[in-house]
Amino acid sequence: MKLYFSPGACSLAPHIVASEAGVPIELERVDLKSKTIRKSGADFSQISATAMVPVLELDDGDILTEVAAVVLYVADQNPGSKLAPPCGSRERYHVQKWLNFIATEIHKMFTPLFKPDTPEAYKAIAKDNLAKAFTLLDQRLADRPYLMGAQFTAADAYLFTVVSWSRLQQIELDRWPHLKACWERIRARPKVEDAMKAEGLIKVAA
Repeated sequence: MKLYFSPGACSLAPHIVASEAGVPIELERVDLKSKTIRKSGADFSQISATAMVPVLELDDGDILTEVAAVVLYVADQNPGSKLAPPCGSRERYHVQKWLNFIATEIHKMFTPLFKPDTPEAYKAIAKDNLAKAFTLLDQRLADRPYLMGAQFTAADAYLFTVVSWSRLQQIELDRWPHLKACWERIRARPKVEDAMKAEGLIKVAA
């Protein structure tokens, strides 16, 4: 499998899942500004019409996009990792619920904040919506280390990735201590650090 990624973008979530699950993937870095594949200079839109990451290219050439779908597919390659509950189980639908919540209530609210042409008034609305989502998550995490309880799942990998963008928008997590503690807990996981090092987000000691 080949994962098209951009450092620190939402593609970090499936990268973390692959690292945690021990699933081998080939990494292909994408320049999101020029919409080109860094190594070859090829037009990334020829791989995916949206020219957005993540894109997971399977061994048979099939293409998967959208974070929620990609992280579940990668997690399912190693069921023993328990990063995704078994298909048909009630827990599976709860993980999907959180993946959808993160995609629609957090990821999509961050998107306009990174666009220079977004009106300041709308940015304020987006930040207010993020605060509401963070409050709900803070309540959820008040009595558990991860979204599903003791078990780290693909949903936590996605949550960590998008919450990491808070510092880029001067959003202090101190207002949400349980969410902040969860973020720090995930950040300290060795396999998460491995993925971040591979993307150049953490300097590797000489």
